[in-house]
Amino acid sequence: MEKPFSSLHCFSLSLFLSLFTTTVLAGDPDMLQDVCVADLNSSVKVNGFPCKADITADDFYFKGLANPGATNNTMGSVVTAANVEKVPGLNTLGVSLSRIDYAPGGLNPPHTHPRATEMIFVLEGELEVGFITTSNKLFTKNITKGDIFVFPRGLVHFQKNNGVEPAAVIAAFNSQLPGTQSIAVTLFGSTPEVPEYVLTKAFQVGTKEVDKIKARFAPKKN
Repeated sequence: MEKPFSSLHCFSLSLFLSLFTTTVLAGDPDMLQDVCVADLNSSVKVNGFPCKADITADDFYFKGLANPGATNNTMGSVVTAANVEKVPGLNTLGVSLSRIDYAPGGLNPPHTHPRATEMIFVLEGELEVGFITTSNKLFTKNITKGDIFVFPRGLVHFQKNNGVEPAAVIAAFNSQLPGTQSIAVTLFGSTPEVPEYVLTKAFQVGTKEVDKIKARFAPKKN
């Protein structure tokens, strides 16, 4: 005859199911007040930013996306962020924007956003965009002015301007600070460096090739 569950077993099972359900269903926590403007100068470390006491309308205002950014760099593209670090009023709201400008032939190189899905709206120009799933399947599309494209959270993606005119998009994120990890810079420009034997084995190349790539992504010394 099987023994019935003890009260302790029942309590443990209920607690586990409660925690598991919460873990599965939870998203960003609900706000407990109207606003929580980020105190970017606080030394207190929390998941996000602590609230500051004195706030103004300027905490919710940013005009940095109005004009194109300078694209005269190696990649021919530039990202101008409007996240919580630029707009403190976004703290706890779970949204942010960026403007991305591309010179003709410019590339926003393969990267990921670990904390957000991204949706872009083309302001001008035409782009080849794509993302790669965890099954290594590539989804690409040519998009033009007025079009929208979505990059699922955490997946590697890119945008390339194959046109002869500049291009620009507005990107929306479901995070106040989505984070960005550029694949090449992460692997070849980290501090401290990723061990050479890891990179040579992962990419099946010699040390000379790795050193050559690292030289292009080495952090700038002050």
